[in-house]
Amino acid sequence: MSLEQAYENAQLIEKEEVVGLVFPKDEVLRDGQSIKERAQRIHRATSLGNLEKYKVTIVFEDSVGLKKITTTIWAQTEKKIVLKGGNSVPVHRIWDVVI
Repeated sequence: MSLEQAYENAQLIEKEEVVGLVFPKDEVLRDGQSIKERAQRIHRATSLGNLEKYKVTIVFEDSVGLKKITTTIWAQTEKKIVLKGGNSVPVHRIWDVVI
Protein backbone atom coordinates (compact mmCIF):
# COMPACT_ATOMS: atom_id res chain seq x y z
CA MET A 1 0.00 0.00 0.00
CA SER A 2 1.38 3.38 -1.01
CA LEU A 3 1.55 6.34 1.36
CA GLU A 4 -1.27 8.05 -0.57
CA GLN A 5 -3.49 4.96 -0.22
CA ALA A 6 -2.72 4.80 3.49
CA TYR A 7 -3.75 8.44 3.87
CA GLU A 8 -6.96 7.83 1.95
CA ASN A 9 -7.76 4.85 4.17
CA ALA A 10 -7.02 6.76 7.39
CA GLN A 11 -10.09 7.15 9.57
CA LEU A 12 -11.59 10.63 9.24
CA ILE A 13 -12.49 12.00 12.68
CA GLU A 14 -13.69 15.32 14.09
CA LYS A 15 -11.20 17.52 15.93
CA GLU A 16 -13.27 17.15 19.12
CA GLU A 17 -12.51 13.39 19.14
CA VAL A 18 -8.75 13.98 19.52
CA VAL A 19 -9.09 14.50 23.28
CA GLY A 20 -9.96 10.82 23.81
CA LEU A 21 -7.09 9.35 21.79
CA VAL A 22 -3.99 7.64 23.21
CA PHE A 23 -0.65 8.53 21.60
CA PRO A 24 2.41 6.23 21.91
CA LYS A 25 5.75 7.85 22.70
CA ASP A 26 7.65 6.70 19.59
CA GLU A 27 8.27 8.83 16.49
CA VAL A 28 6.32 7.78 13.36
CA LEU A 29 8.82 9.19 10.83
CA ARG A 30 12.09 7.34 10.32
CA ASP A 31 14.57 9.90 8.99
CA GLY A 32 15.74 13.40 9.80
CA GLN A 33 14.81 14.88 6.42
CA SER A 34 11.17 13.75 6.76
CA ILE A 35 11.02 15.20 10.28
CA LYS A 36 12.45 18.51 9.02
CA GLU A 37 9.93 18.65 6.15
CA ARG A 38 7.07 17.91 8.56
CA ALA A 39 8.20 20.79 10.81
CA GLN A 40 8.19 23.14 7.81
CA ARG A 41 4.67 22.08 6.78
CA ILE A 42 3.40 22.51 10.35
CA HIS A 43 4.92 26.00 10.50
CA ARG A 44 3.32 26.98 7.17
CA ALA A 45 -0.05 25.50 8.16
CA THR A 46 0.04 27.37 11.48
CA SER A 47 0.75 30.66 9.69
CA LEU A 48 -2.10 30.04 7.24
CA GLY A 49 -4.41 29.11 10.10
CA ASN A 50 -3.69 32.30 12.00
CA LEU A 51 -3.67 34.68 9.06
CA GLU A 52 -6.44 33.26 6.89
CA LYS A 53 -8.26 30.68 9.09
CA TYR A 54 -7.07 28.16 6.48
CA LYS A 55 -7.93 24.51 7.13
CA VAL A 56 -5.44 21.69 6.51
CA THR A 57 -5.67 17.92 6.72
CA ILE A 58 -3.50 16.38 9.42
CA VAL A 59 -2.65 12.68 9.04
CA PHE A 60 -1.48 11.16 12.31
CA GLU A 61 -1.31 7.86 14.16
CA ASP A 62 -2.68 7.07 17.59
CA SER A 63 -2.44 3.74 19.45
CA VAL A 64 -5.14 2.21 17.19
CA GLY A 65 -4.07 3.35 13.70
CA LEU A 66 -4.05 6.14 11.14
CA LYS A 67 -6.48 9.01 11.59
CA LYS A 68 -7.01 12.28 9.76
CA ILE A 69 -8.72 15.53 10.62
CA THR A 70 -9.38 18.67 8.62
CA THR A 71 -9.07 21.73 10.81
CA THR A 72 -7.16 24.92 11.53
CA ILE A 73 -3.85 24.76 13.40
CA TRP A 74 -3.91 27.64 15.88
CA ALA A 75 -0.53 27.21 17.53
CA GLN A 76 2.50 24.98 17.68
CA THR A 77 5.19 24.11 20.15
CA GLU A 78 8.19 21.86 19.70
CA LYS A 79 6.15 18.93 21.00
CA LYS A 80 2.54 19.50 19.86
CA ILE A 81 0.16 21.35 17.58
CA VAL A 82 -2.87 23.07 19.04
CA LEU A 83 -6.08 22.86 17.04
CA LYS A 84 -9.05 25.18 16.89
CA GLY A 85 -11.02 24.28 20.01
CA GLY A 86 -7.93 23.72 22.16
CA ASN A 87 -7.22 20.02 21.51
CA SER A 88 -3.68 19.02 20.60
CA VAL A 89 -1.80 16.34 18.68
CA PRO A 90 1.82 15.39 19.49
CA VAL A 91 4.16 16.35 16.64
CA HIS A 92 5.99 12.99 16.82
CA ARG A 93 2.74 11.16 15.84
CA ILE A 94 2.04 13.28 12.73
CA TRP A 95 2.75 11.62 9.38
CA ASP A 96 1.82 14.60 7.23
CA VAL A 97 0.13 17.98 7.01
CA VAL A 98 -1.64 18.42 3.70
CA ILE A 99 -2.00 22.10 2.81
